[in-house]
Amino acid sequence: MKFGSALSEELRGKHHKRAVRPRVGDSVRIVRGEFKDIEGKVTKVDPSRGVVNVDGVTREKLKGGTAPVPINSSNLVVTSLTLEDKLRKKKMEVPQ
Repeated sequence: MKFGSALSEELRGKHHKRAVRPRVGDSVRIVRGEFKDIEGKVTKVDPSRGVVNVDGVTREKLKGGTAPVPINSSNLVVTSLTLEDKLRKKKMEVPQ
């Protein structure tokens, strides 16, 4: 299963890539579905299901309380990246 999200126009120009795997800490904007136009940070990633949880995207439970709603990674646009990981930072560098 493919697992990735599009990069924003600004990041595409900067990193010369079209898509990237979302990671915890990335800032994303939801572009499709019930929660369209909500922006937040990725709080959990489940690559086996191809979904991520975004901070602030929750649904009321029948018995009270809230539960995070998983969002398909293809319905997201990454607006800022976390480059703390050395391998990811190296992959995102533009080749000279």
